[in-house]
This record gives sequence, C-alpha cells and structure tokens, in this order.
Amino acid sequence: MKISRLRLLGFKSFVEPTELVIEPGLTGVVGPNGCGKSNLLEALRWVMGETSYKSMRAATMDDVIFSGTTHRPARNVAEVSMFLDNSERLAPAEYNDADSIEITRRIEREAGSAYRINGREARARDIKILFEDAATGARSPALVRQGQIGEIVNAKPEQRRRILEDAAGIAGLHSRRHEAELRLKAAETNLARINDVLGQVTSQIDTLKRQARQARRYKELSEDIRAQDALLAHLKWTDAQAQVDRSEASLRDCLETLTQALAAEAQALKEETARAEALPALRETEAQRAAALHRVKVEVETFEREASQAADRQRELEARAQQLTADLIREETLIGEARDLMQRLEAEIVALDDTDAASTDAESAADGAHAAAAAALAASEAALSEVTQRSAEARGSRRALEAGVAERRATREKLERQIAALHAQEREIADTAPTSGKVEQLSALVAQLVEELADVEAGQQAAENRITALSEDLRSKRAAAEKARLAIKAVETERETLSRLLVVPREGDVPPIIEQLRVAPGYETALGAALGDDLDAPASDAAPVHWRLISASDADPELPAETEPLAHHVKGPAELERRLAQVGIVAREDGAALQALLKPGQRLVSREGDLWRWDGYVAAADGATAAAQRLAQKNRLAALARDETEAREAAAVIAEAEAAAQAALDEAETEKRRLTQSWRAMQARLGQTRDELTSADRAARDTEARLAAIREARARAEDDLSEAIARADEDGLALESLPPIDEIEADLAGARSDTEQHRAAVNAALAHVSELARARRSRAERREAARADLERWQARSTNAEQQIARLNERTTTTQAELEALADLPAKLEARRHALLDAVATAEGERGRAADALAGAEGALHDARKALREAQAGVSNAREARARIEAQLEGAQARLDDEVRRIRDTLGVIPAGCLPLAGYEPDAELPKLEDVERQLAKLKSDRDRLGGVNLAADDELTSMAEQFETLDAER
Repeated sequence: MKISRLRLLGFKSFVEPTELVIEPGLTGVVGPNGCGKSNLLEALRWVMGETSYKSMRAATMDDVIFSGTTHRPARNVAEVSMFLDNSERLAPAEYNDADSIEITRRIEREAGSAYRINGREARARDIKILFEDAATGARSPALVRQGQIGEIVNAKPEQRRRILEDAAGIAGLHSRRHEAELRLKAAETNLARINDVLGQVTSQIDTLKRQARQARRYKELSEDIRAQDALLAHLKWTDAQAQVDRSEASLRDCLETLTQALAAEAQALKEETARAEALPALRETEAQRAAALHRVKVEVETFEREASQAADRQRELEARAQQLTADLIREETLIGEARDLMQRLEAEIVALDDTDAASTDAESAADGAHAAAAAALAASEAALSEVTQRSAEARGSRRALEAGVAERRATREKLERQIAALHAQEREIADTAPTSGKVEQLSALVAQLVEELADVEAGQQAAENRITALSEDLRSKRAAAEKARLAIKAVETERETLSRLLVVPREGDVPPIIEQLRVAPGYETALGAALGDDLDAPASDAAPVHWRLISASDADPELPAETEPLAHHVKGPAELERRLAQVGIVAREDGAALQALLKPGQRLVSREGDLWRWDGYVAAADGATAAAQRLAQKNRLAALARDETEAREAAAVIAEAEAAAQAALDEAETEKRRLTQSWRAMQARLGQTRDELTSADRAARDTEARLAAIREARARAEDDLSEAIARADEDGLALESLPPIDEIEADLAGARSDTEQHRAAVNAALAHVSELARARRSRAERREAARADLERWQARSTNAEQQIARLNERTTTTQAELEALADLPAKLEARRHALLDAVATAEGERGRAADALAGAEGALHDARKALREAQAGVSNAREARARIEAQLEGAQARLDDEVRRIRDTLGVIPAGCLPLAGYEPDAELPKLEDVERQLAKLKSDRDRLGGVNLAADDELTSMAEQFETLDAER
C-alpha cells in the first residue's frame, strides 16, 4: 500500500484545508513542540477506522473537530482523506478500476462519522478489512508509535501472533473467518430455537383441544346469563320507577319550604331598609359634634404651642444676659494683659538698636582682613595655573603621540588581514556563482507551464458550467420525478382506502344488487333517492327479501314527456329494468310541476337527490344516501385505477430522464475531478519551477552585488593601509623631539603648596565676616517681629474697648425685654382654664350624639343579621330543590336507561317469553339481590372458562398449520 497524499480539513489544529504530499523516498515532518506533528499520525489512524477517542488524546470523538481559538470560531465538521496509489492494480476487485483510491472519513458534531471510498458510502468494517488485507490498519504494528518497541518485546504469544499475521497480510482473512463463525453460531441457535418452538406448539395443541370442550360450556352459560340479564333489567326498572316517585314527593315538600323562606326574606328586607333610612341623620349629627370638638382641641394645641414659645423666649433672654456679663469681664481682662505686653516689646526694640550701633566697627575690620587674604590667594592661584598648564601640555603631547603610534600599528595590521580575507571571499564567490544558461532554461519552462495551466483552467470553467447546467436540469427532473411519485402515492392511497371501504361480500354470502350496478358519474345520488334501501336486497331467491325478475309489460305507463328515464344512465341486472323504467330524471325546479302527471308506481328524482312520488310523497334532498355514496365510490375507484396506470407510465418516463441526467452529471463531475487533479499537479510543478527560477535569479544578483562590494571594500582597505603607514612614521619622529618633563613637575609641586596656605587664610577670614553678618540679620528679624507684635496688640486693645461698648448696649436691651415678659405666665394660665372648659362641653355633646348613632347601628346590624338568616334559608331551600331536581333527573335517566336496557334485552329473548322469560305478567318476581347473585355466579363460571375459548377450534387449526410449517423448516 502506497500512501501518496493526506488531506485534512477541520481536524484538530488543521482548521484550513491542508495537504501532506508523501513523495517516493523518506518523508519527514520537523517542527517545534506543539506544532501538530502528532496530529498527522492520529489523522492517519483515524481515517483507517480508529474508534477509541482515548487513542486520539480526546475526551470524546467530537474533540477531534477544531474547537476554536480567541480569534477563530469552532467548526462543526472535520474530514480527513487518504489517497492510495493503485497504479499497479493491487487493490481489491471492487476498487481496482482507478489509479488512485480515495478513502474519506467525515465527522459532524453530535452526529457521528461516515466513511466513503472513491465517493461512495462505505461501512467501517469495509475500511478495516481493506487495510487488514494490505497488512496495515489503525492499530497495526506497521504504525510505530512511542514505546511500541518495548511493548512488542514484552508482548504475549497471542499478541505476537497478531503482529505476524499483519506482516503476512492474512489479518483480513481472520476477520472474515470470525464473521462466518458468528453466522454459523447464529444458525445453530435458530435450529435449537425451532426445536423448542415445536415442543411448545405440541403442548399448545393439547391445551386447545381441552379448551374446545370448554367453549361449548361457555356458550351454554352465555344463554343463561342473557335470560338473567333480562330479569335483572326488569327489576332495576321497577326500582328506578319507585325512586322517581319518591323524588317527586320530596320536590313538592321542598317547594313549600322555599315559599315560606321567600316570605320571611321579604319581611326581613323591609325591616333592614327602615333601619338603614334612619341612620344617615344620626351620622350627620355625630359628625357635626365631632367637628366642633376638633376645632376646640386645635385651638388648645395652638395655645399650648404659643405658651411654650413664650417660655422658651424668656429663658433665652436670661441666658443671653448671663453671657453678656461674662463677655464684659473677659474683654476688660484682655485690655490689661495687652498693655503689659506692649511695654515689654518697646523696651526690647530699644535694646536691639543699641547692639547694632556697637557691632559696626568689628564688621569693618573683618572685611579688610578678608580682602587682603583674597588678594594673596589670587596671586598664588595664577602662578599655579600657569605651571599646571605647562605640565599638562607636555604630558598630553607625549601621551597623544604614544597612543597615535600604537593605533597606527594596530590599524595597519587590521587592514592587512582584511585585504587578505577579501581576496579569499572574491575567489570563493567566483567559484560558486550560477551559470546564466540555467536561469534561461527555468524561464522557458515557467512560460510553458503557465500556458498549459491556462488551458486546464479553461477546461475546468467549461466543466463547471456544464455541471451547473446539468445540476439544474437534474434538480428539475428530480422534482418532477418526486412530484410524480407523490401523485402515484396519493392515487394509490385513495384507491386502497376506497377498496377497504368497498368490502367485497364473503364467499357463500348473497351479494346485494347494488354490487351489480354501473352508474354514470353524477347520477349516484339520484339512484340512491329513487331506490333507497331496496338496493341492499339481492337478486337471488335464497334470501327472504330479494329482487325477482318480472319482464316489462305493454301496460306499463309511460313517463311524462319532459322527463328522461333513469335507466339510460344505469346499467344493471334485468330484475331492475322495470323499476328503473318508471323513474324519471328531472330538473330540481320542475319536479313539483311534473309530479301531478305521474302514473301509479312512477316517481321523479333530481340529480341532487330530491324525490317526487306518484302518490304525493315528496322528499327533499338531505345529502347522499349510503347506497349513493357506495356507487360514487365504485365509480371513483375505477377512475383511480385508470389515473394510477397513467401516472405510473408518466413516472417511468420521468425516472428514465432523471437517470440519464444523473449519469450525465456524474460524467461531468468525473471530468471536473480529473481536471482539478491535473490543475493541482501543474500548479504544484509551476510553483516549484518558479521557486527554482527565483532562487537562481536571486543567487546571480546576490553574487554580482557581493563581488562588487568586495572589490570596493578591498580598494578602500588598501588606501587606508597606505595612509596609516605614512601617519605612523610622522608620529614616531614627533615623539623623539619632545623635551624632558621632571623640571616642570617640581615647579608644579611648589605652586600647589603656596596656594593651599593662602586658601586656608581666606576661608578663616570669610567665616568671621559671615558670623558677624548672621548676628546683624538675626537682630533685624527680631526687631521687625517685635514691632509687628506691638502693632497687633495695640489693634486688639482698641477692638476690645469697642466690644465692651457694644456689649453694654445689648445688656440694656435684654433687661428691657425681660421686664416686659414678667406678667406673661398669669395671662397664659387664665386663657388655658377657659379653653379647657370649652373642650369639656364639646366632648359631652359629641358623646351623646355617638351613643344615639351606636344604638341605631346596632339595630341595623340585628336587622341585617335577620335578613342574612332569611336569605340563607332561601338559599338552602333552593339548594335542596336543585338537589332533589338533580336526584329526580338522575332517577328519570336511570329509569330511561333501564327501559332501553329492557328493550335491548327483550330483543334477544326467544318468542313466547315476553315480557320476561319464564314469568307471567302478574307473577311475583324474585328479589333483585337474588337475581344479582345468580347472575354473578353464572358470570363467574363463564369467566373461569375464559372468553378466548370461543375461538378454540379456529386456533387449533392455525396451530396445526404452524406446526407443519416449523417441521418443514427444520
């Protein structure tokens, strides 16, 4: 088995259509961890028929479908196709007609998987046997997975035998042998089962013989039960009649009770109405007294609120007077403290001014000493700078020349190595450069492949257009075929339904004459109206009611001239000719006028079913009769038979056209697949050739560019080498001409020592000047702060004096208000007593009105209670009447049921036993309980025999036939 390609779509990580081409030789898949290498091997095993989801590293088999990412949605379908090379024709006979075998497995989420071989549906067992015949498969040792070598080494003998069978290519034979063994075992099981069934049938035959004897006893008991049922029905009718009489008497008593209850209800309603009319006036009086009481209470609440506000105002004024006194004391204390503090601040300012005047001479002397030290430091720093500059210039020149010499030497060596490397690269690139002839050859091959690919694409487009046209033609023909099949099915269903409705008389029965009639369509209703139930009578002397042949006579009257005989539209036996000749067909509106012209025995009918008879009898059409419907159904059945034949012929023609269209479409799709495979092969070859051409062209351009760059770099390196050699010689001569540096270093050390001494003197003088300046600034800051505090305390003293004046004014005003409120409590107490007296008076009047209202409401409540009791009595009386009426209706219905049951029962009692079998009309009847016990005993005896015994003889015959059939099968 040679696998040429593997195509994956939606399988695990292969969401896009992916093809793995397996060329001759060794094919390897290389990639980092997690790139999907293992998924390719699992795809091979899956398409070979692997059924274990655990072998697919999944929780369910649906997990092999691409489950989606954060940027791509999940798929619902996965498909893997394997292409096998069959050019040597080594495949099984049913697949050996093509150069390539395509095996496809497709799975839909939650719908299972399906297999196809070369586009045709296949079973999983077919796939398994196909690969087993080729010594491979999903679980074959030919697919070596990780750890399998160790498993083979440690395998049991049975497992090693399986490996050897796969290697020998006989695994498929073992599978077929296993299936054959299963079929043989099933056949042996069926034979054993047949023997068991034969034993059971033999025992059943013996049982049925015994049951046949019991069937006769069952029939005898049934006759006795019928007689007892008739007696029981008569007794139940007598009991039901007595119950009806008792219910009628109870109904009369209940009606009298209802009349008395209605009178009591009317009296109670009158009393309740009178009590209710007197109640509104009392309620209005009580509401007026309550409103007056509410107004007085509102006035009392307002007074109490005003009195509380006045007391609160008095307390507030007393608290304010105490607060003003405390504020005056606080402000006077503050003024005294401010005066003492201002005196201390003025003395401190005078002391600071005296200290500033005394420190002026010391500051002048410190400034002079600092200036002299600074001048000496400047002179020594100038001398140090001049010596330092000379030393730095000499040292820098020497170091620069030494560094330049070393740098020129390293640069020369580097350039010499670079030039040698460039020479080697130029020779290597020149040796490996591609020839121009290969590029021209690849360009010509690409042009040729492009032309061939264009021809194949044109053929593909033509094939697709043809497939589109053929698919549309096939869809239309398939729709027509389906429509024809549905039409046949509808006609067949209607025909079968009518066939079941038109039951054919059993052999030995005398068929009614209607079975021998043939009626023109549209005249079935007229024939049913004319003959009615007479059509059910047979044309045979064997039946008590039948038609007898009597030939027509010249004395038979003629139908009126305006009528048409019904016999012109009905074909039937001769027994009906005389009857049909005396029935005329007329229009519906002419029947009444022509009825007077009829002779004895004649009648007129309309096609709608109206009937006019010679003796004045008229019957309007009320729908088709059963006989008319049967005749119409027979006509319809014949028409359906013709329609079914025509529909089947048309369907056969359409089916042939559909098959031809399907064959043409299959041929076009085969051609398209061939062109598609050619296009893919040419596309792959064109891509490969273009890649080779691009690589060769790119390699040539890269070679030229690299050679040019190398030559240019070599030229620049040679120029740089010449320049480096010249500059190295100049730096060596300059370094030899430099003077010694020891004398300059001694002068530099002496200048540095003098400068350090002068700098220390300047720092000491500067520190003394800074200390004197900080003391002066401190005194100035303290003086400014003292002056600010003095101004602030002067302002606070002034504000305190003004506050004292304002507090004195507010104290005077508060005292005046307190004196005005001194007599307010006495006035409030007098007004409170007056309001309380008014409240007591209003409450008394309101209480008397409420008592009168309560008495009236109690009387109304008693009246309503009496009314409800009277209404309850009426309701109970009505319910009793309804209950008794229901009982009367039930008793009457029971009486009617017993009457019908007696009528039905008497209909099956033999003649001469009326009204009851074995009893005279005036004879004393047995008790109902005795008859029921006797009937129950008879039924118990019959049930013990079993109702199925009635068919014991027929079942015995059937079982015998079954026994013979099973014996023949064995």
